[in-house]
Amino acid sequence: MQAMKLALFLSAATIALMPSAFAQQKGGVLDVATIGEPPTLDPMVSTADLVGIVSQHMFETLYTFDKDWKPAPLLAASLPEISADGKTYLIKLREGVKFHDGTGMTSEDVVASLKRWTNLASRGKQAATLIEAIEPVDDYSIKITLKQPYAPLTSLLAFNNSAAIVLPAEKQAEPMTEFVGTGPYQFKERKPDQYIQLVRYDGYKSQEGEPSGYAGGRQQNLDEIRFVPVPDANTRVEAAVSGQYGYVDALPVEAFDRVSGSASSDAVMLKPFGWPVFIMNTSTGIAANRNLRKAVQVALNNEDMLTAAYGSKDFFSVEPSLYPAQFIWNTDAGSEGSYNVGDAEAAKALLKTANYNGEPLRILTSRQYEFHYKMAQVAAEYLKLAGFNVDMQVVDWATLTQRRADPALWDIYITHSPFLPEPALIDPLSVSEPGKWNTPARAKVMDAFNAEADPQKRAALWAEVQKVVFDEVPFIKIGNFNNLSAKSKKLDGVTPAPWPYFWNASVEK
Repeated sequence: MQAMKLALFLSAATIALMPSAFAQQKGGVLDVATIGEPPTLDPMVSTADLVGIVSQHMFETLYTFDKDWKPAPLLAASLPEISADGKTYLIKLREGVKFHDGTGMTSEDVVASLKRWTNLASRGKQAATLIEAIEPVDDYSIKITLKQPYAPLTSLLAFNNSAAIVLPAEKQAEPMTEFVGTGPYQFKERKPDQYIQLVRYDGYKSQEGEPSGYAGGRQQNLDEIRFVPVPDANTRVEAAVSGQYGYVDALPVEAFDRVSGSASSDAVMLKPFGWPVFIMNTSTGIAANRNLRKAVQVALNNEDMLTAAYGSKDFFSVEPSLYPAQFIWNTDAGSEGSYNVGDAEAAKALLKTANYNGEPLRILTSRQYEFHYKMAQVAAEYLKLAGFNVDMQVVDWATLTQRRADPALWDIYITHSPFLPEPALIDPLSVSEPGKWNTPARAKVMDAFNAEADPQKRAALWAEVQKVVFDEVPFIKIGNFNNLSAKSKKLDGVTPAPWPYFWNASVEK
């Protein structure tokens, strides 16, 4: 995207290893340790990163992102042809693509899948209000007609969670009962709390070209990939140090020295990776009151929360902007007096205005992401000083993703996100996400931002969006943080990425 000043993640990631000395080899099994069980394997119905990490190997979208975070063709033959008024997208499809059941992909499958996406996926619903029609033109092209220009559409079609995956037209069941995609690996078996097993799909037809981020050629060197849930963070660290798994995701950053000093594994650090965030329930319960949300905002000391979660400032930065300096979206707009305040008295005054009567403030968090839990502990103490009755509910990540779908069960939940190439992809900005932020002010600034195609004009409009975020507090960004994972010294061909992928990977025999 032109909005990117430089490519983060894939080019700025630092890896504590020397270049591999062994050539890529065919065959072998890769075990990947993850933070737990994904709540589903249907990436349309979830925005959980874990779902996207696993499912992107089975399912594909029309577009994806290259190493510079520009949209690139995947199942589409080329980028869309967009009409001068920005309302019509003509998308040509690649020919010869096979589903895992052996049938060929045509426009019928793509149209059915996009309609399922607009009905089920949070990002699909986000686009659906602006879509007039999705229809086939011929066997290998489709047309999307919009009611008004919508600049983020191609990026939405490229993203791998709440994803616009393509399925066979006759296999559009909800919930998904068959995992039939076009990806380089196909589903074989799932044993809860043990593994999800994917095996090479021999009928796979790769996009052409050199690998570039998630785009370009996808080689199937591995026979099999097994995603193994390892919920305890300390257990993942020990597994990384011992080389028990080929890849270990989401490690506490304080384990960097231990992992990088291991004889079996190399540390993989993405810097900066993303931002931890407190999502507020704006539709139901006590957090539906704006003044109460403002009270939470000014009560928190973000720096203390980040220090508890990450320790050294080598691993975090205290920054209010929703994007770091490397992005054109970086701005401090709206943050003055609303970030890293830690003012209990100001929070108490806001609580009085909100007519707060000591109701429990229910905070959902999980220890599978240990930094979430540590931030929640510090936040709870600051909130208690401000007069909140804090009810911190610690559950496993799968349970958290289930509970957040019911607005009657929570007031705040803690999550995190990588910095996304298109701001419209940010989950809590969508009215269909669990926080349900849907106000006239939000609609005004988001509609203006999404309708504008010029990157420089969009940057100015994004500043207006951020002002409203700080004013209405649908969510609270805590800061910027780095992400640590580990890879075996016997694993080659893995490019650091926020959602790690293992096509093009190989294991030394």
